[in-house]
Amino acid sequence: MGEVNCEGRSTQEINAEIKQQIKKGATEILVRNPGARHNLGVAILERVTIRLDGSVGYYCGGLIDGPNFEIAGSAGWGLAESMMNGQVVVRGSAGNGAAAAIRGGTVVIQQDAAARLGVSMKGGTVLVAGNCGYMAGFMGQKGTIIVCGNAGEAFADSMYETVCFVGGRISELGTDAVVEQPSGSDAEFLDSTLAHHLPPDLRKSKPAGRDFKKIVSGRKLWNFDKREWKTWQEAL
Repeated sequence: MGEVNCEGRSTQEINAEIKQQIKKGATEILVRNPGARHNLGVAILERVTIRLDGSVGYYCGGLIDGPNFEIAGSAGWGLAESMMNGQVVVRGSAGNGAAAAIRGGTVVIQQDAAARLGVSMKGGTVLVAGNCGYMAGFMGQKGTIIVCGNAGEAFADSMYETVCFVGGRISELGTDAVVEQPSGSDAEFLDSTLAHHLPPDLRKSKPAGRDFKKIVSGRKLWNFDKREWKTWQEAL
């Protein structure tokens, strides 16, 4: 296993060392003392496991395609933004805009997520074991968001084909968001996804798949119609 010590080094130096170790053939890298630095591990395109033994700052794991990130602490804004593929697991909580604009892969947040979770996502899966803040799923185009706890205001606002599941309360639905009863296959998907991505002790405290609410787009905003101007006015 490769190892990178962040203490006394700039983000540029740390990222250069990570990429150098990957180039030399490392498949697992332990990053010590991340110290909540911003932009760690961005633009990694290889299938490698990167373990960070503390909290990270903004945009950790952004623009990645393939690696597996494990963050022992919490993460700042923009976690895994624009990820193409791979997996990012945060043992703590995540700041605003986690998993924004991802196109694939999986983001797992074992505590809470702040505002704008998964905005404009175009694929992939986002799983939050705790609660999420306002405007999660805004303008989501594809992919899946699972929130085991409560969701904040304007949830799933102006979505396209992203599908959301919430195990707790929803403070307020966003424009054109509709609640449906999960199907049997939805419940099976939720149970298997939570069992696969959450530690057993954490999974036991979360709802069963059949107890989640399913939120999808009502499709009223997909095409402009002047007869529905009021709906558009509210959205804008």
